[in-house]
Amino acid sequence: MRIAVLDDDRDHRDLVLQIIERAGHGGVAFSEGEALVHQLQRDVFDLLIVDWQMPGMSGVEVVRWVRANLQDRLPVLFVTQRDDERDVVEALGCGADDYMTKPLRVHELNARVAALLRRTYPSATLSALVLGGYRLDLTRREVSYQGEAIDLKPREFELAHCLFTQPGRLLSRDYLLQTVWGLGAHVPSRTLDTHMSSLRVKLALRSERGVRLTAVYGLGYRLEETAADEAQAQPGDAPARCA
Repeated sequence: MRIAVLDDDRDHRDLVLQIIERAGHGGVAFSEGEALVHQLQRDVFDLLIVDWQMPGMSGVEVVRWVRANLQDRLPVLFVTQRDDERDVVEALGCGADDYMTKPLRVHELNARVAALLRRTYPSATLSALVLGGYRLDLTRREVSYQGEAIDLKPREFELAHCLFTQPGRLLSRDYLLQTVWGLGAHVPSRTLDTHMSSLRVKLALRSERGVRLTAVYGLGYRLEETAADEAQAQPGDAPARCA
């Protein structure tokens, strides 16, 4: 999962990043609320971890903006020094999902992050994903359409996993690159497009199959189910195969 961390205290911010990355997540750091809001208008995260007291736009103001402007239900965890009951009530009332106070407790942070991600993305904990006639076996790393296996390369499978876990959600190019290739990987943008094109062909992700993959120029990709009357597969419509 990809997590944004907002905190103007560099040492604390780096510590949070270190903890979540050790737990297997990708982290992106922000020291100003305005910078995070700007990034959220063109990028995608699975969770926000925010401090309250920030120069300029406060953590509470960021959360209010998120709830007013983002369609996706993005989970938010406050990690702050403010421990008064009124602060907790205000943070939860403005749209935060959870709240913990500093000093940071590593195991508690891991537990709260895991619980929020589990509640928000239940499909991420499944051993198989099913969408339309497609099935992804996450244990065996196999994909099939109407019971017939389709051969995918490892990166293609990881991309399919990202897309099928979050159908209908626009996934940014940065999100896909970081999730599949890893934080700090120097991957040409064209590489993502090439892999996506190959995935679209191999899985035949088009409307008549009930599931289509669309590119949103300059932003990213979205996998979505199509209407029932569009999803009638044509006779002899078999999955594309890898050469």
